[in-house]
Amino acid sequence: MNGRSLIGGAGDAFPRPLWRDPFGNKAGEATRKGFLQLTLALARGPAQQEREEETAMEDSPTMVKVDRGENQGSPCQRRRCLPKTLGYITGDMKEFANWIKDKPLVLQFIDWVLRGISQVALVNNPISGILILVGLLVQSPWLALNGYVGTVVSTMTALLLSQDRSAIAAGLHGYNATLVGILIAVFSDKGDYFWWLLFPVSAMSMTCPLFSSALSSIFCKWDLPVFTLPFNMVLSMYLSATGHYNPFFPTISFTPVSSVPNVTWPDLSALQLLKSLPVGVGQIYGCENPWTGGIFLCAILLSSPLMCLHATIGSLMGMVAALSISAPFKDIYFGLWSFNSSLACIAIGGMFMALTWQTHLLALACALFTAYLGGSMMHVMAAVGLPCGTWPFCLATLLFLLLTTKNPSIYKMPLNKVTYPEENRIFYLQAKRRMVESPL
Repeated sequence: MNGRSLIGGAGDAFPRPLWRDPFGNKAGEATRKGFLQLTLALARGPAQQEREEETAMEDSPTMVKVDRGENQGSPCQRRRCLPKTLGYITGDMKEFANWIKDKPLVLQFIDWVLRGISQVALVNNPISGILILVGLLVQSPWLALNGYVGTVVSTMTALLLSQDRSAIAAGLHGYNATLVGILIAVFSDKGDYFWWLLFPVSAMSMTCPLFSSALSSIFCKWDLPVFTLPFNMVLSMYLSATGHYNPFFPTISFTPVSSVPNVTWPDLSALQLLKSLPVGVGQIYGCENPWTGGIFLCAILLSSPLMCLHATIGSLMGMVAALSISAPFKDIYFGLWSFNSSLACIAIGGMFMALTWQTHLLALACALFTAYLGGSMMHVMAAVGLPCGTWPFCLATLLFLLLTTKNPSIYKMPLNKVTYPEENRIFYLQAKRRMVESPL
């Protein structure tokens, strides 16, 4: 090439304009050169293309830089910008969390509370938290108020106890109290808007960071999450202390089944079974409204489509398990067989285990196991006048996370690396690649 570049250097410029005669011999030469420059520029990308055109302008005074103002709003560029914009509001919104760190504490606190509300469904996204709060308002403003008060009180208590700030910012000291506030209101025999109930809600919510911190110090030895164990302990403590005949804060009565349920298979409604899918997801927050469950699914979908998929599959697995042992239809329609299995399917299907087809099958097995465990615990705990809560989800999922195997495709995520399924899978693939490159 004699040291000459394909696009022309400072010494390659022609002493006179190429286009002195539109129909002369130089016209073909300029055309061929122009096509060659265009082909190379397109192959090397927009940024390099612009730099090379600027160089070409300096080299040849007859070459004009093209104005890209018309192309900036092209449909292709808009399509590229849309996924980038969605990236800021999906997943765990890490960019937003980093941006808000140096903002006023009030704004940070609102973000923490919203993330705490969404963490009930294993989601770490403030916009999802807003959607879930809207779903709670659709179900009952009273339930939404109690859940919000519980989250605020618990988060403030964690701050006063000087808990890990990153855990507080992720909502990990708020979500148990969200459930405590909602379920205390659900199980209250005084009905809605019994304002004195906010006192026990606040008091019980203050104990959630205590249970979370204590259990975390134990479970960290096995690198396990505490899930909703603090909620189950606090709720069981409250319901046992008050009960149905308490003069101040009476609760509804839980009685075991004492007769054979009337199950008539011709009465089984396909429409009711279809509605029970979102209802099962809604029951994660103690809500039986299918519209509320649909909003919750949208909130989960915003954060992670894989989580939304497994939440729906888990709800379906709970329904299948209930039908397989002829459970009362009203319990199935009410979502009582589905919410624990939905949570379990999310946890194993990509959240705390990297998603592969093996862990996907494991998530289905965990969802079925959780549903059957929930059915048995409903009868056992009703004998002592308590609901089963999310005990089945916690026990079954912890059991599956403690599973030991030599199959490298069943990969348990390090707890400090857990984000959301799509990001977890990227981490798993990178770790797998590093192991292949340096097995020692």
